[in-house]
Amino acid sequence: PLGGGEMVDPPLCTYAFDSLRLEGRMCDVVLEAEGVEYPAHRSLLACSSDYFWSVFQDYTLESGARTISLPALSSLGLEQILDFIYTSWIALSPSTLEVTLQAACYLQITHAVDLCTRYISESIAPDNCCFFANIAARYGLSEAFDDSNSFIGSNMCRILTSEEYKAELMEVNIDSLQEVLVAEEMPGVKEIDLLQLVLDWLECNPQSALQSNALLSRIRFGLIPPKELSQLSALKPALCTPFVRSVVQKALNYHLQGPLQPLLQSVHTSLRVTKSKILLVGGGPEANRPQNQILTYEPRSKKFQPLSTSLPNKLQHQGVCVVGNFLFILGGEVVHVDEENEKSAVMTVTDQVWRYDPRFEQWEEMEPLLQKRAQLACCVVESVIFAIGGWGQRGEPVLSSVESGVSLPYSVYGHACATVGTGIYISGGIHVNNPESSKEPFCDIERYSPEQDLWTRLKPLLNDRFCYGLTTTGSRRVLMFGGRKWQEGQEVCTTNVLEYDTEYDAWREVCKLPEPLCGIRFCPEKWHRSSKDTVEKDRTKNGISDHCTLWSLHLERRKERTDKQMEK
Repeated sequence: PLGGGEMVDPPLCTYAFDSLRLEGRMCDVVLEAEGVEYPAHRSLLACSSDYFWSVFQDYTLESGARTISLPALSSLGLEQILDFIYTSWIALSPSTLEVTLQAACYLQITHAVDLCTRYISESIAPDNCCFFANIAARYGLSEAFDDSNSFIGSNMCRILTSEEYKAELMEVNIDSLQEVLVAEEMPGVKEIDLLQLVLDWLECNPQSALQSNALLSRIRFGLIPPKELSQLSALKPALCTPFVRSVVQKALNYHLQGPLQPLLQSVHTSLRVTKSKILLVGGGPEANRPQNQILTYEPRSKKFQPLSTSLPNKLQHQGVCVVGNFLFILGGEVVHVDEENEKSAVMTVTDQVWRYDPRFEQWEEMEPLLQKRAQLACCVVESVIFAIGGWGQRGEPVLSSVESGVSLPYSVYGHACATVGTGIYISGGIHVNNPESSKEPFCDIERYSPEQDLWTRLKPLLNDRFCYGLTTTGSRRVLMFGGRKWQEGQEVCTTNVLEYDTEYDAWREVCKLPEPLCGIRFCPEKWHRSSKDTVEKDRTKNGISDHCTLWSLHLERRKERTDKQMEK
């Protein structure tokens, strides 16, 4: 049982030995620590402890001794271990843990050491995690050491906000602090707070330059604002060693790179976040009424959370992508709603490009697109953003260019794109060859295999819908968010979130959006795609041409080819 004590299943004979000990019968040796004597039985001690097995051999001086003194142990620690030998029970608490471990290690009773390790791992809390980490480090308890360090890292935000817990952190051992500083997950903690923690710890625990450098090298200086970093580096001696000064200078140079920052990512500029989330960018409860919110969706918990930032403008039909964990918003229509007449709105196509840096929660306007675009498709290949197709200002012809300068076979907008390797695959959309399209929404969805150059029709959607968001997860499943559907002759937005299982070709509803949304754009926070992945394409007929043509733009050869037309 935890809290009161730890126990293993004892042999039946130990109950008899314990009764004999309590009655003082047949005891043939006395163990002494700090002047306190404990009668015991040699045979049971020898069977329970490698130390006593060696001591009681015929060739040792202690083999015939009536009393054996153990000056290295405390009386409480010896009593704890004797109780465990006779009853298989240890009453553990933070006050008895260290003396018990000291006696168990000295007397080489591995079962008792294992129970102490288990007690630490299952009793860690903010008020004792640093103490347990020190105990585990002192006695070489690797499992408890890892558990304590992991707990400190996961709860660092709470620890740093408490003066009591922070004071205990100043006494943690250097090995634990080093392990904590390499943690990939540290929710709610700013890197500058970690740097200040290390500097404070070094003032309380002076170290050699080598050890100080080793600690500071685990700080991600690229996540610290340049102004604060410059100020600290000028004031703190620990930041003035040649090694640390060079690391700080690299971070300051990174902050000066501006547009190149997404291409210069390293461990020193990466957020301490491991969980991948899906970003729902823009969209709104009705057409031409977008919101400037950004939602995050966690596939495992199926929960939505608003991002701490908002879009710079109320946008629709924009392009969205991620490079180097920076969020890019390209083009789209800026919607201005008349304050006096909310039914009236003005849509203006823009060429603006916005970049969001989650490290400092800042938006920055980047170099604009070559042309104003809305309903474009964009993707990333080898760290290059491609803005493909779209329309210009309303009334202007749709565009046929890719931002790199390569032209598509004909003008197109409202299409979708995905990448496989260095190939860009484009499907659907409205193009000049067939501007008229049916208003009847279909439920069909198909998968394209680039290896076989083949489309396969999948199980239809549970309900007809269009203008929804579609993205994939790391578990090779497809998520569909919101969208519009026809209901009693009107278009209405939905709240459904559907999941498609690629293995079983099945759809199911997994949760609901906080409110109806349509016209959403998606970005996985971390995106990995291999050459074996397939491309999912919906055959919804609202806003998509009847003849679906697939183009593949290979950047390595810089040439364009048109694949055969696919049957509806």
